[in-house]
Amino acid sequence: MIKTDILIIGAGPTGLFAVFEAGLLKLKCHILDALPQAGGQLSELYPKKPIYDIPGFPEVLAGDLVDNLMEQIKQFEPGFTLGERAETIEKQEDGTFIVTSNKGKKFHAPVVAIAGGLGSFEPRKPLIEDIEFYEDKGIKYFIKNPEKFRDKKVVIAGGGDSALDWSIFLSNVASEVTLIHRRNEFRGALDSVEKVQELKNSGKIKMITPGEVVGLKGAEHLEAVVVEENGAQRTIETDYFIPLFGLTPKLGPIGDWGLEIEKNAIKVNNALDYQTNIPGIFAIGDVNTYPGKLKLILCGFHEATLMCQAAYQIINPGKRYVLKYTTVSGVDGFDGTRKEAPKAVVKAIV
Repeated sequence: MIKTDILIIGAGPTGLFAVFEAGLLKLKCHILDALPQAGGQLSELYPKKPIYDIPGFPEVLAGDLVDNLMEQIKQFEPGFTLGERAETIEKQEDGTFIVTSNKGKKFHAPVVAIAGGLGSFEPRKPLIEDIEFYEDKGIKYFIKNPEKFRDKKVVIAGGGDSALDWSIFLSNVASEVTLIHRRNEFRGALDSVEKVQELKNSGKIKMITPGEVVGLKGAEHLEAVVVEENGAQRTIETDYFIPLFGLTPKLGPIGDWGLEIEKNAIKVNNALDYQTNIPGIFAIGDVNTYPGKLKLILCGFHEATLMCQAAYQIINPGKRYVLKYTTVSGVDGFDGTRKEAPKAVVKAIV
């Protein structure tokens, strides 16, 4: 049982920033996310694409924003459980909650903040016969540990940033990398496209375009893929097939928690603190809805701030919190670190 002050479901930018705001209030957080890494859509879908509407950053890459948020919250020592989905929730007699993941792990907290973006993301699977049989037997939709592919033959399918980036990375890990895309054109960062072109020219990456994986072969585990190219089919031996066609957002089991849902989003009280119809459960970021809702990262940051103020009152009933600017109060981390502005010097000028 993992106990914490606030259980945050979702490790996207809104969930990460909530850790910082909670930390200012001396509240501990634990983050649960179905994806294998923090950052949500920013890390999984467009890490190398620039964002232009983050205050103070005329331009920042999505991946860099995630890195900055992780650095900002490091001193508050949040716990992370990644690669697991929130499955069930039970309200206890004392008003606290126990959330259980799809892998049976339990989390106990007086406040639950759902910051799941557009929901739990599930990989878009290609329509290939018997694909479920080979899942975890040679087919991977996420790359958690690149070393798993050391000196192995790998086939990657896709035409976006993820397919390009992992092809580049695994070209120095796997014994053979084959990149397959249904079109000749790739939609990704220009430097990634150019790097893949260089690796193809040097023989470090094999490329099949336009082409498509249409079949899988292997008795106990994946041994080969069947590729259709220019109307003909051929078989390519491989140890792993990694289809990277993006993610499909779904509210998932959270939709069965008794929360008020409207168009696949969770209704909240935006007049006060973004609390749901169940006291103690909040929804912040793209996962929520209310009159005038804008699905922007900066709006999620605002919602996280007000949510943490309300969470403080739930966890510390009757205790008054005096808001202080960080330029005045400084920031005390749970790891013993302290950040503060330089003290004014009192000295007469003669």
